Formats: sequence, structure tokens, C-alpha cells
Amino acid sequence: MHELCDVRNIGIIAHIDAGKTTVSERILYYAGVVHKLGEVHEGTATMDWMTQERERGITITSAATTCEWMGRQVNLIDTPGHVDFTVEVERALRVLDGAVGVFCAVGGVQPQSETVWRQANRYKVPRLAFINKMDRIGADFNRVVGEIREKLKSNAVPVQVPVGSSETFSGAVDLVAMKSVTYLTDDLGEHPGVGEIAQEMLDDAKAARAAMIEAVAELDEELADVYLSGEDPGEELLHAAIRRATVSGNMVPVLCGTALKNKGVQPLLDAVVRYLPSPLDVPPVAGVDPRTGAAAVRETGDDEPLAGLIFKVAVDPYLGRLLYVRVYSGKLRKGANVYNPRTKTRARVGRLLRMHSNSQTDVETIYSGEIGVMAGLGGFTTGDTFCAEQAQIALDRIEFPEPVMFVAIEPKSRADKEKLEEALQALADEDPTCRVRVDGETGQTIMSGMGELHLEILKDRLLREFKVPANVGKPMVSYYETVTGEASARYTFDREFGGKRQAATVELHVSAGARGSGNLIEVKPPRNSIPPEFWTSIEQGVQDAVITGVLARYPMQDVIVRITGGGILENDSATEMAFRTAAIMAFREAAQAAKPELLEPIMGVTLVAPPEYTGDLMGDINGRRGQVREMATHGDMQTVEADVPLAELFGYSTAIRSLSRGRASYSMEPVQFAVVPRAVKEAILNR
Repeated sequence: MHELCDVRNIGIIAHIDAGKTTVSERILYYAGVVHKLGEVHEGTATMDWMTQERERGITITSAATTCEWMGRQVNLIDTPGHVDFTVEVERALRVLDGAVGVFCAVGGVQPQSETVWRQANRYKVPRLAFINKMDRIGADFNRVVGEIREKLKSNAVPVQVPVGSSETFSGAVDLVAMKSVTYLTDDLGEHPGVGEIAQEMLDDAKAARAAMIEAVAELDEELADVYLSGEDPGEELLHAAIRRATVSGNMVPVLCGTALKNKGVQPLLDAVVRYLPSPLDVPPVAGVDPRTGAAAVRETGDDEPLAGLIFKVAVDPYLGRLLYVRVYSGKLRKGANVYNPRTKTRARVGRLLRMHSNSQTDVETIYSGEIGVMAGLGGFTTGDTFCAEQAQIALDRIEFPEPVMFVAIEPKSRADKEKLEEALQALADEDPTCRVRVDGETGQTIMSGMGELHLEILKDRLLREFKVPANVGKPMVSYYETVTGEASARYTFDREFGGKRQAATVELHVSAGARGSGNLIEVKPPRNSIPPEFWTSIEQGVQDAVITGVLARYPMQDVIVRITGGGILENDSATEMAFRTAAIMAFREAAQAAKPELLEPIMGVTLVAPPEYTGDLMGDINGRRGQVREMATHGDMQTVEADVPLAELFGYSTAIRSLSRGRASYSMEPVQFAVVPRAVKEAILNR
């Protein structure tokens, strides 16, 4: 067990193909956790353990592991870079204390780099930046540093400068120690040469060091005093000042290397333990007392009451449900009881594990500030808090994006029906962006996800992991409905069932909310109009009506519903069913009158292509109802950023290959939902 001040919980975040998993593999190798280098392109990476990951050469699920460096315990999570799996980054950043942003020295700040950086901003996670692939033709360290400052609005300060570039890249100058660190090509980078800076680089290195000291002195009072007195600060003072500036989030130290060629990873590990925070350096975790609703905090420490968060659920064929947890305070012991404030139930911890990718080691205790796994526990799901029953706290849940695409799915035989339902439930438990529902009108099972690749992986897992053959339809866009005006309605339900009259009246008002704000249902009718015991039934009725929509049975978004009145016709006729049904019918009437519209997902598309092809590619975007936002030139390539409806992007990769003779590439991410044009709306409604 390590002291809390010696623990680092970090994540590796980046755009797809920037080299995250390769960096993680080198970290494990140099830390002595693995004794053979795994390669993504060979399908042997330790952290890419899923069959689908090894086949495709991409990271799909976050993998956790633990290693030791400079006497510190480093808990590492390698996250995906593909936009379809952005939920994995979201839930990892929720529980991490620090992160390493990996950037391609050629590609620079790419679209998904911006997405994961925004996610880290939201959780106030201190970061380092590692500019990878410095050996590639077109690598430009200074340009990428500039993009981090401009595009990501971050105070990027180089603490290294590269020695050479592209094919001449051999290492870096450490600006704190003012030493040159170079690597041989034949020893896997295990014995870097540390020596004096070459004469031809000395002036540039001195200028870069002066700029670094000035930048840090602006953020740190202790260093500023030394700097202003004209003294040269020593290494220890500089390290301490950089750490304070990084932990506070005011600075992002920048390092460089090429992980695939085994250069620059050890100094990156040094920087992780020197500059990124321990659990003691981050603010106490905040939540609410579920019994009173009052704000509550938990200080990090083994002697505090137990509090932690389940940030991921996985299903192992041998171990059952694995709950990935971050313990914020107290100690999680094997055999102890934990309390779930959401379900108001307690459960006994049967088994605790420390994970290394998809293998594990049994442990007796997970201490405060650590990340581990509870095995075999039911009743908990992603985002749930676990705590001591006598000292309850509910931590903030993790917010997940709405799915943008769906497929219809059915078992190949009746005998497989139950197996398919169980498998789909297991997938939905693991992945909060995988939603499963049954269409009330057609009876079809609908599986929703974040994109074509996401749905393809889910389908593949059904067959390989769960051994359930299924018929899967073509991917379809997940439309939503909304209202663009406002209206009120009053509905009286009055029927006789089994010789008993059931009657109630509900009056409500429907209006449009801000785009992306979600739905708000407010059940506060005037006093004495509707007894409080029926309020829950009314709310359930409105929720059911919102899910089924009023135009084409799509769920509704960004709708505000306020119950404004209602009443009982006769004392013995008021029932929960009567109020629920009256609420459904009143909502439908009001929503129909409030100018309902269809919403479609809009994707932010970034195209990179040689200039001679951009005209044709932009014409293609316009033909897909897209709008070009921005154009820029990077070296000999042009970048086009555009907003395009997802419905128009099926088969897009084939189209751009054809238009550019295979020389263009693209990436996309969801940016918003927008009202569909009238002609498109009519075509959808007339299907």
C-alpha cells in the first residue's frame, strides 16, 4: 500500500490514432508490468484486450491497470478516441485526478482532441500534453503547441523542446534540468543517453527555458520572487512551481516524443508523478445527503466514512458483473456492507479486485483515493454512489449523451428470444449509450447507439460473447420530436370499468425549452384541485406521452410541461389510472397545438484533403444539406469543417474515397439536434 500523496489516478485521452494505446503500452513496459512490447497494429496491445479492438486496431472500451514509477503508484486508464465511444472517456474523467492529452505532431489538435479536452475541462482535470509521432514527416512541435493554446484555450508551456524533427528526431532537451535526453534505436529506449546540450541547440534551448520560467513565474508567487531577483531557480524549485501551476489547472506542461519508436515515454512518466495531482491535491468530493437534501462533502482519507462512485459496469463470462469503482473516502473492505442511496438498499461486498486490462488480482481492501473493482454485486449501475449507511451521501451522477442511431433486432428463433433479452440487458448495463426498448406499435425490439461503428460492435458482441444469433436491420437515424410554440389543454377521462366509474380531469401547459436543455415536468397544481396522492400518476402519464411523441412516435426533447389544474368528478371515481390517462390525453392535445416538429442529429464533420479535391468535397457536403463552417490550410493539406445531418452521411466514407482518389480522410462527432426542413419532415411522416 502506498501513501495517498504517492498515488496518481490518470487517464490517457486523445483523438483516434494519436497513439494513446501505444503510449500506455510503453508506460507498462518501462514500469516493468509487462516484459514484451505490445503493438496496436499487430493486435498484441495489452490494453486493447477485446477481440473487436485487436481486429480493428482501435480502442473501444476503457482499460484500467496499475504500475509503479519513482516509488509512486500510478493507476492508469487508457480511453478510446473514436467518437462512438466517447462515453468511455466521460466516465473515466469523472473519477480521475489527472490526464495526459496525446496529440499527433502532424495532425495537431483534431476534432476528438477538442471533445475530450472539453470533457476534462468540465471535470476540472489537470493535464499534461504529450506531442507524439515526432518522427513522422511533417511533424511540427511549435505549431501543435500553438494549436493547443488557440483551439483549446489552454496555457500550454513546453518543458521540453525536440532534438531534431521527422526522420532526424532523436530525443528532447529537458528545459528544467537543461540536459539533452537522446535515444538509441536498438535497445527499445530503455537506456536513454543523458548529456550536455549540443552547441548548435544551446541558444535556442536557453531562450526556451527563459520563456518557460517566465510563463511559470506569472502563475507562481514563490518562483516569481526568485525570477525577479535575477537568480536562476534550481531544479527542485522549478519542479515544485510547475506542479503547483499544473494542479491548479492554470498550466499544461508540454512534452514530446514518439512512442512507437520508444522515445520520450520515461520523461513523460517522470512528469506524471512530478506534476499531476495525488488524491490529496484535489478538492473534497461533493454531493448531497439523500435523507435531507443538504449539501455534503467527503474529505479524502482512510479514516473518513466510506463514499465512492461506480463509474463503469462490465460483464465477465467467469466473474459475472464487474463494478469499476473510485473510492473517494474511507476504505472499501471485502465482506463489508455498502449502501446504495438511489435504491435505498444495502449489499455485501463479496470480492474485490485490482484490474490489469482484462486480468485481475484479488485484494482485501481498496483504500481511499484508489480505483478498483467490486465483483458479483447486483442492484448497482453506472453512476451509482456506494457509501456507509450511517453516513449517507449521493454523489453527482454521470451525464451521458443521447443516442443518434438505432437498429431493429430480433432473435433468429423463438428459442433464442429469452437469451437475446438477457444479452441486450447486459449490454445496456455495461454501456449507458446503448438503449434498448420495445416499440409499442410494431412490437419490435429497438437497440440505439452512438453511430454505425458502435451498433456494429454491439451486434458483434451479441454473437461472439453472448452466443446469440440475431437478425439485425439496417441502421436508422434516431429522430426526436419537440414543440416550437406553446399551448394548453384540459382533458376529462370518464369511463366505467368492471361496474366502477373511473374519472378525473387534468389541465396542463406545454411550451418549448432551450435546445439541449432536456425535458421538465412540473406537477404543482393549484391547492385543493388534485390530491397529492395522484401527482405521481400524473407525472408518469406525462412521461409516457413524452416518450411516444405526437408526430411519428419518436421521443420528445426540450419540452416543458406544467400541470396547471384539474380535479375529481366524484370522490369515489378518482383513480390513479384515470389521472394517468387524463394526463396522457391532455399532453397529446396540447403538444399537437404547440407546433410540433421533428429534430434530427447534426454531426460536426472535419475533412482533411489535398487542395485540388476540396471543391468537389464541399460540393458533396452542400448536396447532403451540409453547411461549411470553416476552412484552413495545414502544410500541404486543407481542412474543411462543416455541420451535416447524420441522415445524409450513410456511406460517406465510400463517397469521399471516390471523390479524392483515396487521399481524403474525415472524422465526425454529434454537435446538436436541429429541426428538420419541411420537405424532409413530410417524407419521414409519409414512410
